[in-house]
Amino acid sequence: MSEHSNHDPVPRWCSCDVPDDDLVESGDTGITRRNILIGATAASALAAAGWAGPAVAAPGGKGDKSVTITIMGTSDLHTNVVNWDYYKDATYSDSAGNAVGLARVASVVKQIRADRGADRTLLFDAGDTIQGTPLGFYYATVEPVTETGATHPMAAQMNALDYDAVALGNHEFNYGLEFLDHWISQMDAPVLAANAVHARTKVPRFRPYAIKTIKVKGRPPIRVGVLGLTNPGVVIWDKANVEGKVEVLDLVATAKRWVPVMRAQGADIVVVSAHSGDSGTSSYSGDLPNENAAALVAEQVPGIDAILFGHAHREVPERIVANLQTGAKVVMSEPKNWGQRLSVFDLALEFERGRWRVATSSAHLVNTNTVVDDPEFVAIVRSQHDAVVRYMNSPVANSTTEMLAAESCWKDTAILDYVNEVQTATVAAAVAGTPEASLPIVSIAAPFNRAARFPAGSVTIKDVAGLYIYDNTLMASVLTGKQIKEYLEFSAEYYKQVAPEAPVDPAAWTNAQTPRAASTPDYNYDQFSGVEYTVDISKPVGQRISPLTFEGAAVSDDQQFLVAVNNYRQSGGGGFPHIATAPVVYNAQVAIREAIVAYASAQGTIDPVSFHVENWKLVRNGVPVFTP
Repeated sequence: MSEHSNHDPVPRWCSCDVPDDDLVESGDTGITRRNILIGATAASALAAAGWAGPAVAAPGGKGDKSVTITIMGTSDLHTNVVNWDYYKDATYSDSAGNAVGLARVASVVKQIRADRGADRTLLFDAGDTIQGTPLGFYYATVEPVTETGATHPMAAQMNALDYDAVALGNHEFNYGLEFLDHWISQMDAPVLAANAVHARTKVPRFRPYAIKTIKVKGRPPIRVGVLGLTNPGVVIWDKANVEGKVEVLDLVATAKRWVPVMRAQGADIVVVSAHSGDSGTSSYSGDLPNENAAALVAEQVPGIDAILFGHAHREVPERIVANLQTGAKVVMSEPKNWGQRLSVFDLALEFERGRWRVATSSAHLVNTNTVVDDPEFVAIVRSQHDAVVRYMNSPVANSTTEMLAAESCWKDTAILDYVNEVQTATVAAAVAGTPEASLPIVSIAAPFNRAARFPAGSVTIKDVAGLYIYDNTLMASVLTGKQIKEYLEFSAEYYKQVAPEAPVDPAAWTNAQTPRAASTPDYNYDQFSGVEYTVDISKPVGQRISPLTFEGAAVSDDQQFLVAVNNYRQSGGGGFPHIATAPVVYNAQVAIREAIVAYASAQGTIDPVSFHVENWKLVRNGVPVFTP
């Protein structure tokens, strides 16, 4: 337990449907001056970004009865605190001119509060807050706030911005429940997840909802309830952290349970903050509840007025969904991730028959790229940000040549082979002296970041982090030759089918649509080292992998291999066959990024000649796409 053990981080909810009363509550900095807000944010800039300005009373001659409240929402902030790219060691930039960071969001929020009136606005978040950048990794593992007593930078900024409620995302579970509880204990705002329950019960482990009160002169107060829902995929993606401790129930069923409770507790307006996309599809299979169920919640649960949602990293300015039972319109919005957009809901309320109800509602997005970072919010995290910048620029080894990941999605590249080299060496050392040491070791890696690069000369932690951008840990499982072949066929669905005579355009061949997704992400194209094979993209799905060989000999169906793999994949992430049920031989919770840093530091030199083997290649009708 952390030093905050006197602040019980695990609420002891009753098993009944009526919750406890306390659910209701009324230089070398890497930050340049051009990122910082100088003076007040200009209303004209916000107008250009999509902010419509102060609200007016609802039309129809009922202005004396109507009140408009504004609900602002963020999602998928992923520890972006300022407009900075830690992998490039530079101000964040992309082709669309977007900006990132909560310091940037703060500029917009302050202006909207000034225009609307702070007493007429609320600010919510839909999750994925404490993981995502090297800053999140640093304060969870390198200099963990659970040990130093420092305030987590996301808690510090969110507290300063006076968030009214925050929902948990699936990535909140990445660093374990103790770390999550500690972060929650530092938050001023209630942190919500009604469907994350104690294992084998329906008792919420976290706070299910909160009710905020907005005072209205001469009228009863407006009571706005916010229900937090997280993603069922947690039990797959963070199985090691939650198994036997936390289960995540269906979003629709959970909302059906809690929305009536919130109404009975006096909520006039009900808002759902859900870390779940709106497509109604899942990236996983099996009996697990729907991953992207936000629109289903709107359709199937009466009594909801608005839904702030996230998880998909899309921008949805406004989506109106009719409830199938009542016909009532539910307004939904998803802000673009990392603080690039702010969702703004305008709810015009009328007081009728002793209660407030929504008369009209709308939503839109405000782009944060036309304002600049608020200096107060830069100052809050400046020292922590500086520490991460220094850490990222620490040298770990020297590379004999430049290595690029730009072609890793269609070629066997040295830089991705380095990941496999480290994983293989780490597993080999771990199983030495055990029965599994006799098994041949193969390794799996995927191209996470096409922009990754090791320069010739000094390689820094920043370079390693740019190659391995996720906080995965290393595991090892046993697979047979037949299982590896089927695994590779699944991975090869990443490619579109291409005619043998078609022009060579590999960038256009990737990210194919599958029955599970409209586009397969790069991180779901797994490549094996240690076995030899070809991928024939002129063949149909399921018929693309040539017979496997190992050290020149054909691999038999029942031949066993020890497979180095990350915890996300081993727990079922991506839906690859066999790996989630394979016997686990090694699981020391070693972060792969840190393993790469340690291995490179110990070796001192990164020389592709010593580890790069082109063991797989793309072919069409048996003919290699690329020639040496």
